[in-house]
Amino acid sequence: MPLDTETITRLIRTVVAEEVVPRFEKLAHGDVREKAPGDYVTIADIETERRLTEELTRLLPGSVVIGEEAAAADPAILGLLAHDAPVWVIDPVDGTWNFSEGRRHFGTMVALVRDDRIEAAWIHDPLGGDTAVAEAGAGAWIGERRLSVKKPGRPEELRGALLAGYFGDKKLGARIQSRRSQVGAVKSLRSAAHEYLRLARGEIHYALFTKLMPWDHAAGVLIHAEAGGYARYLDGTPYRPSQVTAKGLLLAPDPGTWRRLETALLSD
Repeated sequence: MPLDTETITRLIRTVVAEEVVPRFEKLAHGDVREKAPGDYVTIADIETERRLTEELTRLLPGSVVIGEEAAAADPAILGLLAHDAPVWVIDPVDGTWNFSEGRRHFGTMVALVRDDRIEAAWIHDPLGGDTAVAEAGAGAWIGERRLSVKKPGRPEELRGALLAGYFGDKKLGARIQSRRSQVGAVKSLRSAAHEYLRLARGEIHYALFTKLMPWDHAAGVLIHAEAGGYARYLDGTPYRPSQVTAKGLLLAPDPGTWRRLETALLSD
């Protein structure tokens, strides 16, 4: 059954317009809670994930879902990435802290994964109104505009988001932090959805992520790749949604820039 990306785009936009946008700056007492210290969930996350789960599995019979909130309740759900069934990977509100604090940088991310490969992806910015869409081999688009990553430059000219605060490997994290001056950095938006939109629109050159749950990256990696970008884990291997314990994911405009960034940030 062919994938109807336009129908899915409309579905995402409709659900977000009904479940997320009306609650922005209007969350009631009890609508926000901490799943873990510093990790928030709101009623908008829960209701958006519930509705997308129901509708996406209806549109693609036999498919299953890995949603951020469902996985928080049952981490074993991540094992679905190893099965043969097509998997929808959903982040209902990426940037929940921003959303709960009335800050504009939050979004909804959806990816379709089969055999640990990303086939299609959506990132929707509820307040800006843009929805970035990509299918493997067909480019990345916002409406009629084809997206393209920023042209490469010398290391000192590169600007990007250096999100290195989640390293389990403290030694490696300290090394990267100590080398921040080797490259240009911009302020993190505290939302992977918006970092990926910045990359795909050509607003920044690179991003380094160290928290690698699939709902934060599956959609963004495909959109970035279809916009011409290059992504690898810090050991040089390609991204796979099931690999959540890798030490870091570095995205750049092309392989040469990736190597220059890796050298600037990691090499002795």
